[in-house]
Amino acid sequence: MKETISARRVRELVGSLPAGPIHAGLADALTLLIGDGRIPLGVRLPSERELSAALGLSRTTITRAYASLRDSGYAHAAQGSGTFTAVPGGHERAHDRVLVAGGAGEDWIDLSCAADSAPAEVMAAYATALSELPAYLGRHGYFPSGLPVLQEAVAAGYAARGLPTDPDQIVITPGALTAACVVVRALARRHGHALIESPTYPNVGEILRAADLQLHEAPLDGNGWDIAGIAETVKQVRPDFAYLIPDFQNPTGAVMTAAQRQQLGKVLRLRETRAIVDETHHALALDGQAMPPPFAAFDADAVTLGSMSKTHWGGLRIGWIRAPRPLLEKLVRARMSLDLGVPVVEQLAAAHLLRQGPVSPLQIERLRAQRNALIDLVGTHLPDWRFTPPAGGLMLWCELPHRGATALAAAAAASQVVLTPGPVFSPSGGLDSFVRLPWTRPVAELRAAVERIAAAWRRLEESRPLSAVRPRRAGAVF
Repeated sequence: MKETISARRVRELVGSLPAGPIHAGLADALTLLIGDGRIPLGVRLPSERELSAALGLSRTTITRAYASLRDSGYAHAAQGSGTFTAVPGGHERAHDRVLVAGGAGEDWIDLSCAADSAPAEVMAAYATALSELPAYLGRHGYFPSGLPVLQEAVAAGYAARGLPTDPDQIVITPGALTAACVVVRALARRHGHALIESPTYPNVGEILRAADLQLHEAPLDGNGWDIAGIAETVKQVRPDFAYLIPDFQNPTGAVMTAAQRQQLGKVLRLRETRAIVDETHHALALDGQAMPPPFAAFDADAVTLGSMSKTHWGGLRIGWIRAPRPLLEKLVRARMSLDLGVPVVEQLAAAHLLRQGPVSPLQIERLRAQRNALIDLVGTHLPDWRFTPPAGGLMLWCELPHRGATALAAAAAASQVVLTPGPVFSPSGGLDSFVRLPWTRPVAELRAAVERIAAAWRRLEESRPLSAVRPRRAGAVF
């Protein structure tokens, strides 16, 4: 079944049209919405009659706007079925890759990875783990579900957040990405459907596609999640899964409110859609604010993924799954089809760290200082970029005045900065007017990186013909 977007929703997204020929303004507005992912690819647009009535425009105007979309490659017509969204070059645009500085020297600054260096506590945790290791050496050393001591520490963390959890509901994995692979391997059916946020963590889409799942996008805007729009998509598609990042969403930094979690949980349960909830950033509240309860507190069928990579260190390969009891047998079987457990020393170190708290206060202090510095630097050197200052997480999601993020990534690489353009985070293409800037490097490196990026941006702007420069549309996100 083809996904559709209602005329009412198109009217809300388009807003007011700019001055000039109405059909051209509407075509430009729809092009921007499709290119930035707010109207996903492969979606059937409203019929000309429906959109004419919703916008209060003549049907001729709608016909000319749709023709313009088709001519520019942002739509195609299927005889007898309607007009469907597209992007020039096709779906493979979604697979743009980050420019990696092969053999880069000390002068390179890598902003492609949103992960910090290890705090001092990690070394101490490994030392403690080594002192505890002899007690385990007389056994076989295989723990497919995880060491009981680590399962207990993870379960205690959920209980402290208001979600009672038994240790046997936890399956330990080498990171959240492996946890996602286990869940999809255990529960996915061939030719199924999955709902995925746009933008989102790039590897998520790859996991779901590898399981032969058809993806349907839930675009995020400046206000975060459009729960009504998601509900409409779920009703149409009835996806098997909905992959959500409700806490400091990667890459936007948005946080789903408790009311939104309750509403969306109800929608997913009603349609028997399983929520896979990525909580790898939930502990990174940098302003001391209380976070909403876990999504699973509102949807008991949700499967939750966690990790210590963002809160402690990426080299500590510890992640986990929190699952409803009826799913545990399937998940453990799927887990054992990959390997027989995470190394014991890593699990002992992780348990020691989690008993101290979800994240080190010194780590929060450092990340807060780096975030504030990055916000000031972007505001000073790139004043025409827009963003919503996140209250936590690890990254700034910046909107450029116009498309060109992929070109900027190439120009920045020429200045020895690696950054990630928006299309990398788009499951189906678009978002080329956005870039992600992590604040996970020291302030001095962030300053040098932003200065180089700003210089690259100025060079690109100076090379643009005046006819290509368009004013930013009112109501643009972030």
